[in-house]
Amino acid sequence: MNTITLDKLPLNSYGKIVSLNCVGPIHRRLLDLGLIKNTPIKAILKSPFGDPTAYEVRGSTIALRKEDAKLIICEI
Repeated sequence: MNTITLDKLPLNSYGKIVSLNCVGPIHRRLLDLGLIKNTPIKAILKSPFGDPTAYEVRGSTIALRKEDAKLIICEI
């Protein structure tokens, strides 16, 4: 099992969320977006300047800034 932060997940590859390394409002926001433990996530598109990145989670597409994606640990 290799773990990386979500911002390092290559495009068009899947990962599985292991944990969130944050507290407070940002933690609540990520949970509300469906980013909970064992959820599959796929990096699908980077913006032209590399930030934000679009991810597919639970059938929805969400965009996360790099600073927020660094708080999410995933397994590849």
